[in-house]
Amino acid sequence: MTTVLMLAAVAVPVLGALAQLGAGWRRATCWTSVASAVLVLTAAAALAVEVHRIGPLTALGGMVRIDALSAFMLIVIGAVGSLSTAAMPGYLRGEITAGRATPRSATRHSVLVQLFLAAMVAAVLAANLGVLWVAIEATTIITAFLVGHRRTRAAVEAAWKYVVICSAGIAVALLGTFLLNYAAAHAPGAAGLELADLAAHAAEFDPGVTRIAVVLLIIGFGAKAGLAPLHAWLPDAHSQAPAPVSALMSGVLLSVAFYAILRIKVIADAALGTGFTRALLVGMALASLLVAASLLLAQRDYKRMLAYSSIEHLALVALGAAIGTPLALAAALLHILGHGLAKGVAFLGAGRVLQLTGTSRIDEVRGLATRSPLLAGCLGLGVLALIGLPPFSLFASELGIARAGFTTSLGWAIAAALLLVLVIAAALIGHTSRMLLGTPPEGPGAATAVSRVPVSIGIALVGGLVACAALGVTAAPLTPLLTDAAQLLGGAR
Repeated sequence: MTTVLMLAAVAVPVLGALAQLGAGWRRATCWTSVASAVLVLTAAAALAVEVHRIGPLTALGGMVRIDALSAFMLIVIGAVGSLSTAAMPGYLRGEITAGRATPRSATRHSVLVQLFLAAMVAAVLAANLGVLWVAIEATTIITAFLVGHRRTRAAVEAAWKYVVICSAGIAVALLGTFLLNYAAAHAPGAAGLELADLAAHAAEFDPGVTRIAVVLLIIGFGAKAGLAPLHAWLPDAHSQAPAPVSALMSGVLLSVAFYAILRIKVIADAALGTGFTRALLVGMALASLLVAASLLLAQRDYKRMLAYSSIEHLALVALGAAIGTPLALAAALLHILGHGLAKGVAFLGAGRVLQLTGTSRIDEVRGLATRSPLLAGCLGLGVLALIGLPPFSLFASELGIARAGFTTSLGWAIAAALLLVLVIAAALIGHTSRMLLGTPPEGPGAATAVSRVPVSIGIALVGGLVACAALGVTAAPLTPLLTDAAQLLGGAR
């Protein structure tokens, strides 16, 4: 049964894409993507229970493997995927009505989104580092078409920038994969790229070769995770992609890329000790926070504003991974899920604002609270969740990372990070409040103002906020899985 569930998690989105391709996008088929994502979430929940009960599971002769970490990431993919795809029917109908899309382009969009989900599921279920690399590269190819979906000059430029920078990063990770394979092949008792075998035999690897491989792998996969120094693609891609795609990219794709970094960290810690990856991740995290803080202060585009917020939150996850205690690792994983839900709400809300106003400029959107109270309320609460206010789960996860950091030698890094987080929070509140409050302006910001929010988008917005708040009140259903994953990552030491 577990084998069926693991294979179904990949196969269902692929079959959904084929069904959508054959039937086209219309009222009777527009919910296919939602069904795929919900089935992935259902399979993830069932597999998480089994993994906690009996330990890691394998299928297809060991090619597919799931443990506590990959089971948790599968839940993230299913949860944020369900949130994002739930808003797709209402979003695409709005695009078709406005003449920016056609049923044909909506079909292409739905097919690519389901293939995107399948590629991310394949990445977290891959037992082999090479297969993991291939799956993450597949997400680059698929999402490039989604980023350029509107085919405007800005969208095409953003898609090319995304492809070039992420391909460069993935190429660096490929070189690191080759070097790690070399280190494994020349170590006694170890060969190949099976993640479990690499972690088990890493202490026998040549430290010089392994050190170079780890740097290349973390920087390479860090490019896909939106971490400095290869972060420049993220604001352009997120600002031009359709809102549900931005929600998926920010809430899931970045996290799946960081999942690869976590797998590398386990190997590196066994081969080189914990200090090497700790220093590397702390440096990348603080650099990313500095980039996000400095560029958010004078930001003029609200979708780019949310994109820079994604850089901030993945930096906090990196900081939690660097600390490496059980509390820090569990908090970092909880932060991944909370960020996915909150950022999904924020991007879906921003996409609806763009449809209503026809502009993504912050200074051209005013009085949203009087024109669309539900939309304004959800967007405002989504931003409050992102800055870490209770009862949302990001408050609990950020508090956990900070507490864990101050009990280690990284208290100075936590202090610096908190200062930058306060600057980012002030910028987010300032920009968002100007959009929500005041009198609607003349011109594009008021041209098509209406109060109605499509039902599917409203369900996604409210559902995401409720789920994020529920996690903040109690994460009890996920606690055993988070504990197991933290131990797997070395947090038991």
